[in-house]
Amino acid sequence: MDIEQEIPQLRFRNEYHKAIVNIIFTSNWLQERIRQFLLPEDITSQQYNILRIVQASDRPISTMQIREQMLDKMSDTSRMVDRLVVKKLVEKRMAEHDKRKVAICLTEEGLQVLLRLETKIHEIDNLLNTLTADEVKSLNTLLNSIR
Repeated sequence: MDIEQEIPQLRFRNEYHKAIVNIIFTSNWLQERIRQFLLPEDITSQQYNILRIVQASDRPISTMQIREQMLDKMSDTSRMVDRLVVKKLVEKRMAEHDKRKVAICLTEEGLQVLLRLETKIHEIDNLLNTLTADEVKSLNTLLNSIR
């Protein structure tokens, strides 16, 4: 659906303004669908991002290393890790090389959450199924050009 139909009262100054509004609107649309996807596991998209980062690491990882890899750089990583600890999805251990630091590792419960989500991750990929493979490549190129 065109952005003018999604937000009918909005008038655009020019095509640049329209593109910015369209990107923000689409980002929010995607985030809501991802939120709904993660809702059964009772985790946020930022928490999911942390779990994926910890899973991808070949050894326990610090909160600073997690923050560097997060999609949302404004997130309070320490607070989110603490919430994942309460949910028993990750655990904090003393870092082997520096006892003043903590290292984060995935628990078996955290791994099970990721495995359950992995079995239906195609639902997220399908959010872009109105685009062809070439259009998705073009979209990625355009988004990279913006940044």
